[in-house]
Order: sequence, then structure tokens, then C-alpha cells
Amino acid sequence: MMIERIPMRLISIALLAVFAVGLGSGCSTNPATGKRSLTYLSWNKEIAMGLEAAPGMTAQFGGEVPDREAQMYVDEVGQRLLQGIEEGVPELPWEFTLLDSSVINAFALPGGQVYLSRGLAEKLSSEAEMAGVIGHEIGHVTARHGNQRITKQIGFNVGMGVLAIIVGASDEDSDIRKYGQIGVPALAIGGNVVLLSYGRNEELEADMLGVRYMSRAGYNPVGQRMVMEVLQAASKGGARPPEWLSTHPESGTRISRITQMLAGEYAYTQNSAEYVMNEAEYQRRMLARLNRLGPPAHGATSVGMLGSSSLWCGHCNPELAMSE
Repeated sequence: MMIERIPMRLISIALLAVFAVGLGSGCSTNPATGKRSLTYLSWNKEIAMGLEAAPGMTAQFGGEVPDREAQMYVDEVGQRLLQGIEEGVPELPWEFTLLDSSVINAFALPGGQVYLSRGLAEKLSSEAEMAGVIGHEIGHVTARHGNQRITKQIGFNVGMGVLAIIVGASDEDSDIRKYGQIGVPALAIGGNVVLLSYGRNEELEADMLGVRYMSRAGYNPVGQRMVMEVLQAASKGGARPPEWLSTHPESGTRISRITQMLAGEYAYTQNSAEYVMNEAEYQRRMLARLNRLGPPAHGATSVGMLGSSSLWCGHCNPELAMSE
């Protein structure tokens, strides 16, 4: 095998690219997860990005449900759950919005913008279930999942760019060019699958945090398992990609994980009057009011799976996202 010398200029470019990414990132222990993680954006930058994206996201999904009391109810439950978030999470401009959309979904933007769709709210039957949805989304924010996704994507893109430069600058008959033309596209596909797996792990982590916040707020965390069962029933008959190519674990996987938590660490919350479901309250303050409204402003038949929005970055100014 011929060993080719890589020009010093290319090595310098590669080192500078890696150094630039490292310089713009910071490693710290997340107070919600207890894990050390590399994050590219500061909390202030996350807040700015979320606030910039929020108006467009709200408009895209039909605006707010035109019922002040229902909106206040969602905010009330969100504020109650916030009492259980960890010390060390900075004060954020939290907002909890009920969207006038029939899409069955919920999502969060970095910095504390949390959304619940009318379509999902109408599928629920208790305040504890709504708390499960909102608690899960709060977990995405406190765990900084959007920030981590950006950091991983930037690192992956820089690495692929460096490889492409080296392969492109090599001699046409060299082994670097020969194997690089095959390997770079293969690595791109493999890297995207790895990034998807991070997404699945983030969903399971948000489930865990949601159960934690529910129990601290006095809700029965079985409500979160019931939400997963609602999503599982709603998605039957619809085409979904295999689990290993999905950004969300299958509902059955999540139901199993939550069931394990309820039987273990959170067993004390079961069969205890201290941890409520509030079915009658939800019927009166949410379902009855939504039933009196006209059709949602935004209609669709898709079923979401609860998560940090995969769309939010597209609504942000790239300079805002990349500069400090």
C-alpha cells in the first residue's frame, strides 16, 4: 500500500477547525441530568433563539387557542411543575402555550417556550396527563437537548468538512482519494444515524425528568405513561420508520421504561392520595371549554411523539445561533 504524505497546510486547516469548535464550546455539569456535556451555546443565547423563533412557531400551528381560561390552565400547570426543577437551572422566560392545532403533539424551544397542541389536549383525560406532557417538555429545556444537538451537529459537520478537504486535495490515484470517495459518504450516513440515536436517548431522558417534576409537584406520574398510551393508540395504522431510524423511541419502549420507574424509584406515588390525577378538574377547565370552540385554525392528521422541536433552528438567524 502506498503511504501518501498529507500536506502540512491541510493538517493546519484541520487543527484550526477542531480548535475553533472547541473554543466556542463549553463543558459543564448539567444540574438536571447530573451529566457533564459539551454545549456550544450559552443560556442567554438559547433564550434569545427561543424568543426569536416563538412567534413564527405559534403562527405556524394556528396561533393560541382562543380561550383565555384554557390558556391560563396550561400556564398554571406549567408553573406548578417549575417548582420542582433543579437548583442551578437559571431563571428562564418560561411560557406555556396551547396551540389551536389538531396536530397531536407537544414540543419545546430552547430557553423555555413550551407548546401543547389542542389536538393532544383533547385526547387527554386528566390534569396529571397534561402535567406529564408539559413536564416532559420542561425536561428537554432543563437538560439543554437542543443545545446539545447543535453542538453535535457542528462537530460532525466540521469533521466531515475536514475529511472532504483532505480527500479532495489528495492525488487522484492515491489510496486517500480511492477510499475517501467511498468512506466520506458512508460516514455521513452513519453519522446521521448516530445523531438520531442521541435524539432517542434525549426523549427517554426527558421522560425521566418529566416523571421527576410531576412527582415533586404532587401529580401521579402514571399520567405520563397514560400519555404514551394515548400516542400509541393514535399512531396505530400510520406508517412509521423503524425504531433505529426514528428520532423518538417507539411508544412501547417508553411505556416500559416509565412502568419500571413507577414500580421502582417512584413506587411511593402509587395508591397515594397525595399524588393526584384531577380528572374532574381537567374535564371542567379544559375539555368542556375546548368542546365549545369551533374547529382548530390549523388542521392536520399527523401524530407527533413529544419532543424538542426539530423545526426551531430553521426559524432562527444563523448568525445568532453561531456567534457569541
